[in-house]
Amino acid sequence: MSLNHSLETQSKLIARVPDITGRALPEWFKAIDNGPSFLRCDERANWLADEHGLTHGYAAAIVHEHERHRRSRYL
Repeated sequence: MSLNHSLETQSKLIARVPDITGRALPEWFKAIDNGPSFLRCDERANWLADEHGLTHGYAAAIVHEHERHRRSRYL
């Protein structure tokens, strides 16, 4: 999965997710897990943005963080 922004920007976006969206990351992860089974991260980000009214930047950051956490569970 490619990131469209720096790691610093990713960290800042993730830190602001609960304040901006009103939902904690685990809630967003659950929404992604229960959502459509897209293969590509950009499809998941587009769905998240469209379905939940997020900006694409926040949606992409949440999807990227979800992937990072998902991968770390299998290591």
